[in-house]
Amino acid sequence: MSAEIKKAKAIRTLLFCTTLWGLSFPVMKALALAQQNLLPGADSWFLTALGVMYRFGVAGLILCVIFFSTLKKISRREIEQGIVLGLFGGCGIFFQMDGIGYTAASTCAFLTQGYCVFIPLWVALTHRRWPPLKIFLSTVLVVVGVAILAKLNFNGFKLGRGELETLIASLLFTGQILSLEHPRYATNRPGNFSAVMFLVMALLCVPLVCAMAPSAAACVQAYASLPACGFLAILVVFCTLFAYVLMNHWQKYVTATEAGLIYCIEPVIASLLSLFLPAIFSVWAHIHYPNEQLTARLFLGGGLITAANLLLQSKWLEPGTKIVK
Repeated sequence: MSAEIKKAKAIRTLLFCTTLWGLSFPVMKALALAQQNLLPGADSWFLTALGVMYRFGVAGLILCVIFFSTLKKISRREIEQGIVLGLFGGCGIFFQMDGIGYTAASTCAFLTQGYCVFIPLWVALTHRRWPPLKIFLSTVLVVVGVAILAKLNFNGFKLGRGELETLIASLLFTGQILSLEHPRYATNRPGNFSAVMFLVMALLCVPLVCAMAPSAAACVQAYASLPACGFLAILVVFCTLFAYVLMNHWQKYVTATEAGLIYCIEPVIASLLSLFLPAIFSVWAHIHYPNEQLTARLFLGGGLITAANLLLQSKWLEPGTKIVK
């Protein structure tokens, strides 16, 4: 398979991964509503930390079973990469979780996508050259599109604790993306370091769960219904196992900058899925979760982000490319 074909397949696969992450937003919202019936008055931070611990812990254990034969011969660099990815991802989630409590959700959503700017800046500094025009234009389209989707109010924007923590989270997510393409880990097996990554992220949540749990029984009661377990299963199988393992395998065939721009389509997918999935989840879980409405904001913001990804996949503005008339 040629490098060009591999790159095209990688882009399609990463778009599929991003779709699965987009699915996680309405699923997590439905799970939170279902848990309000199971544990009335429970702290949202406890439920979030518990969900992350279960989600990545179960996914890690499943990978340990699937890749048992190769994990017996896991290398030091695979362990190292798994720990690095787990620390970047886990700490990023913690800063994002705390930051959203001190700023508007729209501001958090916008700043979280900061890695689409941080990555090309890092590449420009380390390689001492400006990013290609196509990458620059794609980045501008994504930034404007995310700002529109998030309904960002620049007049009320301030750089306080919430904003700073969200930017730190975005920087950590940047490190996670860059770590996947580091030459040091080129020969690592995705199944092995993904298992380590998941378990590290789960272990990071253990102290928070222990500190915030109202009781040991609450850790079980939060998932004491078929819908709650079903939502968790969707998060584990589709949004974690499939999405992350595929990402960990295929991202190396595109640049980190291109990957960051592809991942920014996540809020568009989440918005589109939220047009119809909430009603389905409401019937299944006996919760009140209305569908979102199709708006001009979704058309414009989503259109700009989609245009950026189409530009990214095209040959337009690539060096040496001629337009045939």
